[in-house]
Amino acid sequence: MAYYLGIDGGGTKTYALLTDEQGQVLGKGQSGNGNHQIDAAVAAESIRSAAFGAIADAGLQLADIRHTFFGLAGADREPDYRILHPMIRNMGFTDYSVDCDTVIGLRAGTKRPYGVALICGTGTNAAGRNPQGEHVQCGGFDYMYGDFGGGGALNIEVFRSVIRAWDGREQPTQLTELLLPLLGYDTVGEMFDDFYDNQRSVPVDAARLLFAAAAGRDAVALEILNRQGVELGKSAAAVIRRLGMENEAFDVVLAGSLLTRGDRGWIRGPIEQAVRAVAPAASVVTLATEPVVGAVWAAMEADGLTIPEQVYEQMRLFRDFEHIHQTTR
Repeated sequence: MAYYLGIDGGGTKTYALLTDEQGQVLGKGQSGNGNHQIDAAVAAESIRSAAFGAIADAGLQLADIRHTFFGLAGADREPDYRILHPMIRNMGFTDYSVDCDTVIGLRAGTKRPYGVALICGTGTNAAGRNPQGEHVQCGGFDYMYGDFGGGGALNIEVFRSVIRAWDGREQPTQLTELLLPLLGYDTVGEMFDDFYDNQRSVPVDAARLLFAAAAGRDAVALEILNRQGVELGKSAAAVIRRLGMENEAFDVVLAGSLLTRGDRGWIRGPIEQAVRAVAPAASVVTLATEPVVGAVWAAMEADGLTIPEQVYEQMRLFRDFEHIHQTTR
């Protein structure tokens, strides 16, 4: 029996999934930040913890794994790989592949060997592959380098919108009554002083307040979510044009928690509009399974397997990381 391990390392969580060649889930692991650009030492420990947690959960040893595929946030450029390869080899892995997390989101969301993926989780990223096998990435490098949004930026948008409403530069917003209890303050003034005087950071979870406010038709929240959709739509259109896929039929896969677990079309709507304008035959689809499933499938393919339909059907709705206890190794 052959065993395959997939790793999805994001800025907030790292997931590991271990299966056999028939797609039977045998082991799972979960840990924290797996993006070396945020903190390389923490990322290494998170990846190790999740990976070996899944191996232990399956009752196996590392030597039993035929291939491991690491889909990692921050695996964007050659300097990143010069960090990641030694990191992964130091854990004992020899038969492995590594690519950015956008690739595994795409692989998990479409049965075609090509398409486009948009990620909006802690950060944002866009990437695609055309039928000729050419790969293009657009973004994933932070606001200064052209990006907008993701939980690690929208949290700041929430905070500053509350401040701007408080001091009169912005209209009143429901985000105020949502943010204060989340952070544990009675007034905006108290919150402002404590954050400013003590250089506190806004938790990433504050970004999710946008969805609750948008559901209440809050104009400020709707404007922020619309901008997120417009920016992701621009990224998708750029990838499509650079790959020459304007006349192709393919999937644009939406991945990341802000696109798959909260959005009711506020972000997706502008994305669909942008994609339709540049590639009318493309379909925008929301990822229905965990991106780590795409890492498992990529590990199988890297080992030379052709994935049968029954494996797709068995794993395509896998989302069961709710009750995993974090391990430390």
